[in-house]
Amino acid sequence: PCTSPRKFAKMAAPLAPLVLLLALGRPALSGAQATEGAAAAPHRRFEYKYSFKGPHLVQADGTVPFWVHTGNAIPSADQIRITTSLKSQKGSVWTKTKSIFEYWEVEVTFRVTGRGRIGADGLAIWFTEEQGLEGPVFGAADKWNGVGIFFDSFDNDGKKNNPGVIVVGNNGKLLYDHQNDGSTQALASCQRDFRNKPYPVRVKITYYQKTLTVLINNGFTPDKEDYEFCAKVEDMVLPSQGYYGISAATGGLADDHDVLSFLTFQLTEPGKEAPTPDAEIPQKDKEKYQEEFEHFQQELDKKKEEFQREHPDVQGQPGKTPCAFFLAADDVFETVSDRELRQIFEGQNRIHLEIKQLNRQLDMILDEQRKYVSAVTEEIAKRGAGFPGQQGEVSQQEIETVVKTQEEVIRQVKEIRSSVTDALRSISGAQHPGSAGVYETTQHFNDIKEHLHVVKRDIEHLVQRN
Repeated sequence: PCTSPRKFAKMAAPLAPLVLLLALGRPALSGAQATEGAAAAPHRRFEYKYSFKGPHLVQADGTVPFWVHTGNAIPSADQIRITTSLKSQKGSVWTKTKSIFEYWEVEVTFRVTGRGRIGADGLAIWFTEEQGLEGPVFGAADKWNGVGIFFDSFDNDGKKNNPGVIVVGNNGKLLYDHQNDGSTQALASCQRDFRNKPYPVRVKITYYQKTLTVLINNGFTPDKEDYEFCAKVEDMVLPSQGYYGISAATGGLADDHDVLSFLTFQLTEPGKEAPTPDAEIPQKDKEKYQEEFEHFQQELDKKKEEFQREHPDVQGQPGKTPCAFFLAADDVFETVSDRELRQIFEGQNRIHLEIKQLNRQLDMILDEQRKYVSAVTEEIAKRGAGFPGQQGEVSQQEIETVVKTQEEVIRQVKEIRSSVTDALRSISGAQHPGSAGVYETTQHFNDIKEHLHVVKRDIEHLVQRN
């Protein structure tokens, strides 16, 4: 019978998290050096002790290196499930040690998925003076000293502004206002739907020179750098040292809250010398890591020899045997449903990008038309003052006719923008696959296609008139 070579990889997996984090840490130095030439850009260095990322995320004992998990959190090889889609669940993961740098940036990749049209309760990203291992605020402790960025799924106050992203600061004395979704305490917020997206949602949180900025990639496109501005808080003072964490909770409704990666970077102001990574690692830890690495190499060599003895027929011909063909079949072929879903998501992604580009162009047209109206209005004022009598009146009438034409153009462009917004809303609705089946999805695309034809025709008519 065929034996999968993946079995060999699983044997070496327990020590892989440490090697992966060390490998992630090395390229960050070159990234910081690359930003040296930028005038205002800070030095950026990856901090492996405050980060995690799959694959092989957990060690043999089920723990995540440099992190502690509590409650219903379940670490696996490629992600940490903070809560499962069961009622009344709470979970969190926190760094074991406090950060020692003043400014920082974190990039978090997560998924929030559920069968219902409405989910609960939400997920939170933390930077606090103490670990909030368990509590009532999205699975973490209340009265924290620091900041929490909340991805709130459930609309407690009935204002229809959820799902949303809320930034809430605390000095260690305030109780979180659950009934109003934190709106009375929010320092900044934005309304974003982060549930059931075709791609993982990405969040970039930057704290630099006492300014906290939140950017979000809404999960509609595979482009990892397609961030949109969400929130900004200036003159914000956070603890000089603190723990990073991420937590989630469910209530009467439930979602799966999965975190795929949490990457932390230290930011250093230009002109200041960033401390070298070796200077922060104690000699005792260096020796321990070196010993573990050597042990890992020995185990790897031993497993390779065992595999070669058990499978002499595949030596020197990896991937060319009939056995390897069948083992790789799962990676090569996709099911009909998977292919249909992939095509739907790719088509929606292209439509989404085209409409965003169209919206930007319409904004530019509106700006130009406003400039024309302003210039013509000034000309009316000048001619009205400089040419009294019948000749001046005729010129003024002509100019007023031009102004009315331009105002009509602006009105039509606004109508086009409104139709573009409706198309975007239709696409957002189509991103949530429901129980209606393929017919409903096809109808969605036909409606969007017809809408785009109308927009195109209106724009062509507008260009001809101008």
